[in-house]
Amino acid sequence: MTLAQWRQWLREQLAGGESPALDADVLLCHVLARSRSFLLAWPEYEPTAAESERLHALLVRRQAGEPVAYLTGEREFWSLALEVSSATLIPRPDTEIIIEAALARLPVRPATLVDLGTGTGAIALALKSERPADSVLAVEYNPEAVALARRNAVRLELAIEVRLGNWFEPLAGHRFDMILSNPPYIDAADPHLQSGDVRFEPASALVAEHQGMADLHYLICQSRDYLEPGGWLLLEHGWQQGALVRNDFTALGYQAVETLHDYGGQERITLAQWPGRLNAENEHQ
Repeated sequence: MTLAQWRQWLREQLAGGESPALDADVLLCHVLARSRSFLLAWPEYEPTAAESERLHALLVRRQAGEPVAYLTGEREFWSLALEVSSATLIPRPDTEIIIEAALARLPVRPATLVDLGTGTGAIALALKSERPADSVLAVEYNPEAVALARRNAVRLELAIEVRLGNWFEPLAGHRFDMILSNPPYIDAADPHLQSGDVRFEPASALVAEHQGMADLHYLICQSRDYLEPGGWLLLEHGWQQGALVRNDFTALGYQAVETLHDYGGQERITLAQWPGRLNAENEHQ
């Protein structure tokens, strides 16, 4: 078959998925090691037998539901080509909202930032790419993900430091102008865990106790000890958790609490500013 015929056939085979045309083109570009413009400019190209075999193998895996990002080993985030693997969540477009919010609130001077539960390093690397003078740390408890985030940093030539550890464990003595996180926030009983890409993603990066609120509450509580006066905490959360997160922020003494919506119009990012000294009623919470 020619390349044009391959494109059409793959789209037909992937019909019923969320984006059959895009998936077909991504798989073709990956196997051929060509840009998308090549698909349009050379419709008469005939893939080799080896290329055809690889396409068939990837198609079978995609039809079984495996995410395209895991098939290609790459996902774009904030115009950065990130290596991904089954050890990490797949960076999603909605998470770019946290980057936009951070850039709007960081001081003009060089700042200190930390991305907790960094996974691929997406948030930390995106911010470093926009603010090269900032000191950017990233923390991740999964050794495989730590190695992957470090590879992404080296390949993109973005000087972030990735530390192995659970949340604040490797940050003793540090304070930051901004803390960011896309933590686990899905309830273990949520039926969405049995559908779509999340079936293949690590449950430890998705699921949290107490109806998905445990890690969010922990981060809101503990960040007070790691934020500079006037520092910001930005958290991604589930579309039904905005009110609970805002209540936590307010109860624990944060100010300027605000929730931002994702590209689908759902509440997705809540942020707040730490004023400095703890209120007396909050000191023992």
